[in-house]
Amino acid sequence: MSLTVPKSVFTFFNRLEKNNNREWFNEHKPEFKAIEKEVKAFYQAIYEDLNIHDDIDRLKIFRIYRDVRFSKNKLPYKTHFGGSFHRTKPRLRGGYYLQIQPNNESFIAAGFWDPAKEDLLRIRKEFEIDDAEIREIIEDKNFQSDWGELVGDQVKTAPKGFSKDHKSIDLIRKKQFIFVKKFTDSEVLAPNFRAEIARSFKTIRPYFDYMSAVLTTDLNGVSTID
Repeated sequence: MSLTVPKSVFTFFNRLEKNNNREWFNEHKPEFKAIEKEVKAFYQAIYEDLNIHDDIDRLKIFRIYRDVRFSKNKLPYKTHFGGSFHRTKPRLRGGYYLQIQPNNESFIAAGFWDPAKEDLLRIRKEFEIDDAEIREIIEDKNFQSDWGELVGDQVKTAPKGFSKDHKSIDLIRKKQFIFVKKFTDSEVLAPNFRAEIARSFKTIRPYFDYMSAVLTTDLNGVSTID
């Protein structure tokens, strides 16, 4: 089944942005629920596409309601859809994300948003010992033409226990290991958007395969999982 993102998504969110209050949203909630149903079907299709070449055990579509308790932004509703696709642990690591947002703000992302302390140390130790394989993957021309550069938060100089002069400090400094690909509104609404997401997510697999191998072995290459 060929599913597409309805144009009404962008129309609704642009209106919500100008009327981000409970009274307006409650009045238009039936309209939102109809749009949400179509979008959830699209996310489900992406989930099925991913499971053709990967092992995804869970799709999580985030609610439109914002948690304003600890935020300076007190607007009650998000003006985008977001959903994450979780690879089956412990054998597979990393995750995929799709955000649908108007005004050319939509994107897909893949990688490691918040690695556990132990995983972060294991990744950094691997890069300290040998960075050849990871660089071969992420510096590949075809890979970079699709996903661009590795992004994410990083420490200013060097993590504790690592030399700031190490040749791989550009990788070791990172606290997140993420790739992001942005889309215009017209690209999101195009009939081939689903196929484009599927292709890009498949392109990221060598990176995930490498990182999963690192995170399921010790520094001697011995498996740490049953």
